[in-house]
Amino acid sequence: MNPISNIWNHPKTSAAGVLIAVVTIASVLSQQGITLGKVGTGSVITLICGLATALLGLLARDPVSSVPSAGNPTAKLGALMLCVLLLNGALPVTGCSASTVAQDIVNWTPALESAVATVDSTAALLAPEDAPIFIAATAGFDAASNLLVVQAKAYLANPSASLLAKLQAAVVAFQQQVNASLLQAAKITNANSQQHVLNAINAVATVVTAMLALVSSISSKVAVAWMASQSTIKLADVRPYINEDKAAATLAGHYGEPVMLARIQMAQVELSAAQAGF
Repeated sequence: MNPISNIWNHPKTSAAGVLIAVVTIASVLSQQGITLGKVGTGSVITLICGLATALLGLLARDPVSSVPSAGNPTAKLGALMLCVLLLNGALPVTGCSASTVAQDIVNWTPALESAVATVDSTAALLAPEDAPIFIAATAGFDAASNLLVVQAKAYLANPSASLLAKLQAAVVAFQQQVNASLLQAAKITNANSQQHVLNAINAVATVVTAMLALVSSISSKVAVAWMASQSTIKLADVRPYINEDKAAATLAGHYGEPVMLARIQMAQVELSAAQAGF
């Protein structure tokens, strides 16, 4: 696709992508102690972050149609993924209500159930010697998925501190199971089997990572620190086994946005998660 015509045809999405890139770069520079000078009581970098975030908020409040739609990419960007971009207090979260994020967490549950169902059917595609390894590595996926879905829906129905704590524990526990299964998949040497295994587990990993980011975005710093302390297998440990192309495609499909924008969002989420200790 011609990038110039794409920008012309989708000006709001293109503008949002540029603003997210600005926020991402400025956030990284700020975290590295680079300020680019002082402005008032703050720095140039924090001013840039604030302005870009404010403009993203304006885009989020400017729907492309008079009737809100679940498939409206601008609404998705503003109401949902902006919350994820500002994960763990890297920047002030404004306009992201717990109920909005809770709804997005629940919106991911069909994708999670579908991905886990694919895992259940993958063993039949593997070489006989590889199937037992895969089955053992993913044995807890069904129970963990069911628990996470139940906790997500319970929190959406009643967004209380106690139910949020249960949701935090459920998503971290599942994330750790997924990370462990990715490491186990590395032991499969048959190329065809390993491809099937990684494709299946990656689909689950993408959804769980998105849900982890969303849960973290509505959690206190103390709670996020606790969640990170429970993550003994870090994202960096499994990065070699993550298919970022397919993860970005899944994210883009879920939110109805360009893959390039999804990649930017993924980069910010991964940075924030690593800094939080996941």
